[in-house]
Amino acid sequence: MKLLITGSSGYVGRFIVSNAQKHGDTVIHMSRKEPQFGEWLEFDLSRPISSPPKADALIHCAFDHVPGKYRGGEGSDPEGFLKRNLEGSITLFKAARDAGIPKIIFLSSRAVYDGYAATELLVETLPLNPTSLYGQLKWELEKSLSALNLIDVSFRATGIYGQAEPGGYHKWETLFSDFEQGKDIAPRAGTELHGADLAAAIRLALVLPNKDIAGEVFNVSDIMVDRHDLLSAYARHKGLKGTIPEALKFPEKAAMDCSKLTKLGWRPRGQSGLASFIQSL
Repeated sequence: MKLLITGSSGYVGRFIVSNAQKHGDTVIHMSRKEPQFGEWLEFDLSRPISSPPKADALIHCAFDHVPGKYRGGEGSDPEGFLKRNLEGSITLFKAARDAGIPKIIFLSSRAVYDGYAATELLVETLPLNPTSLYGQLKWELEKSLSALNLIDVSFRATGIYGQAEPGGYHKWETLFSDFEQGKDIAPRAGTELHGADLAAAIRLALVLPNKDIAGEVFNVSDIMVDRHDLLSAYARHKGLKGTIPEALKFPEKAAMDCSKLTKLGWRPRGQSGLASFIQSL
């Protein structure tokens, strides 16, 4: 397959590119940074291209935000944040439709559910209830994409961990460094998913019959990770001693029901995958 991947140089995008390369796909990178290998189209949401090349699918991961922030990614410029991400993405979607690209896969977020209590089970049929501009943006883009009458699929993904390549960046680098330096770390827990498992979900959307995926929205999540357990495992692996935050007595985040996706054959790696990741560090 020939795939256009926006945000291919980003943390999440690199997992998707890696999966595509393993399956022998031709990848056209659409990003600000030129990749070391492969075909590249310079892409910026503030200046989206009007005529993308022919391809079998567009995978839209690009997101313009304050570095390191998703919720709160607008910083001090909410108007510009919305203009770049909302208008830029819709322009891209329409250009893909006009170019005859038959399938668009959009990376949405669990932030569309943020208004629900931690005791709620998050299923795709719930009325959406974002509490951040980020969540509102993702919701608006889901709706805009579905209105274009394409084969569209949206994945409401939770937090992503892991390394797209051995020794590469991962989301807990700063957390682990702070722990090693003896800094105070606040208790926290949240749902997590290995980036390769998100890429595997996207792979399903690329290869399954259109009747199974067209116009669908899927939750993509795996495990609840408490910093107490995460840092305990890291300390054991590294032979470290330090102050580990207390385990939370009550969940901070609601669990996501991913049965709709697992019925299609998707299987995340679970707690054993998290353990393997820590052992690889």
